Amino acid sequence: MSLAQAERAALVDTLRSVGPDAPTLCAGWSVKDLVAHLVVRERRPDTAPGIMIPAFAGHTEKVRAATADEPWDELLDKLAGGPPVYSPLKLVDRWANLAEMFVHHEDVLRGAARPDQTWTPRELSDELQQALVTPAKSMSRMTLKNSPARVTLRTRDSRDLVTLGSGDEVTVIGTPGELVLFAFGRAPVDVVFKGDDRAVAAVRDAKRGL
Repeated sequence: MSLAQAERAALVDTLRSVGPDAPTLCAGWSVKDLVAHLVVRERRPDTAPGIMIPAFAGHTEKVRAATADEPWDELLDKLAGGPPVYSPLKLVDRWANLAEMFVHHEDVLRGAARPDQTWTPRELSDELQQALVTPAKSMSRMTLKNSPARVTLRTRDSRDLVTLGSGDEVTVIGTPGELVLFAFGRAPVDVVFKGDDRAVAAVRDAKRGL
């Protein structure tokens, strides 16, 4: 079983335990809304442009909303089964879906948390933490390139993963998993900021994510 498959299975277990109406970190989405997003992402390739391109977002949301009306257990079974054979994600599941499953799992686990509260993350294996280094780098290159400061993502063992933006220096320190969540714009996250107070506040408050 790949790490992506293991994280998918863990996510499905969490979904079954919290139920379809629980909150998530995705604004306006219940757990069932989030599951519909994941199912559509893997089973409706025609909706992919709408995830990145605003002009196509209406179609993507229409399909997702319709999918959210399907029975809960059927949606969970589809998600648990992974990408179908016709999905472009089938052959690249272990790479394309690791961060997707991890981030959305945390969206559910932290769904009722306040963005400003202190969060104690679940314990991840060293193997999973190391595997999340690559998505931390790749996602931050997209979400931090226009940062209001020059931001360095640094692991707790003092590895600098990426430096982006311009201006005052701000260092964000955390595990690879928490740095992935920071790059995706999630909160709460268990990271430490170092730098000028104003620059840190600007980075903390800046919009991230796609």
